[in-house]
Amino acid sequence: MPELPEVETVMRGLQAALEGRVIRRAAVHRADLRRAFPPGLAARLTGARVTGFRRRAKYILMRLDGGDSVLFHLGMSGRMLIGPAGVHDVPRHEHLTLETEDGWWVGFIDPRRFGCIDLVATAAEDAHGLLAGLGPEPLDAAFTPAVLSAALAGRRSPIKAALLDQGTVAGLGNIYVCEALFRAGISPRRLAGTVAGARAVRLVAEIKATLTEAIAAGGSSLRDYVRPDGELGYFQHAWKVYGREGEACERCPGPPACPGVCRIVQSGRSTFYCRATQR
Repeated sequence: MPELPEVETVMRGLQAALEGRVIRRAAVHRADLRRAFPPGLAARLTGARVTGFRRRAKYILMRLDGGDSVLFHLGMSGRMLIGPAGVHDVPRHEHLTLETEDGWWVGFIDPRRFGCIDLVATAAEDAHGLLAGLGPEPLDAAFTPAVLSAALAGRRSPIKAALLDQGTVAGLGNIYVCEALFRAGISPRRLAGTVAGARAVRLVAEIKATLTEAIAAGGSSLRDYVRPDGELGYFQHAWKVYGREGEACERCPGPPACPGVCRIVQSGRSTFYCRATQR
């Protein structure tokens, strides 16, 4: 599933192509994805001017001049592709098509149909059922060690699970939690309530640094994810532990002196970490 850096990259691509432009034509090619499309979606988009974009966690909000925002979630396999209008056939899994007055085409493509598209009043975005209850944005200045420590206080779940809880902090996913925990030297098995003080300071700093670097790299090229321009992100080349089971980490010599990068399963998800350097 695309995580925060991939979603941010997609949002920036859409922003470059659509912000300030009028949607000349909108077409919906099915009735639903994970949930039903709002009634009259195509008609409500046609003729609207795109005034701006916002990312909240792993959701993209496209704001329109009429006071509505279009909420996009990419799900497991969703993609947004951008190109010149009128030069492509509608792909099999393209569920929403947008064309601008000055000749751009945007297609929402989702083979597995776990994504969603909805409409919400711009003034009430944060009250939408999918956004209400989300924790702070990890890249915002308001996400501080004190805020994280307060959210984790007393929790006996592993820190890995706590960080994947979108009510703790919004938008973090499996890959970047593994990477940030490694950089901070914190074991994914550590009880969440013990991550305070210096540990919380290190973890918040490394969460921010990991996400910032990944966004600059255009995200990681996952199985289904590509950038809106069709290019691939390349942050996977900077992964320090994720997907590197059995390899030496950059802080230790690896086997046989130590086990190197290990893989365990937590809450049904693969966790990669170094037993020798993460405590």
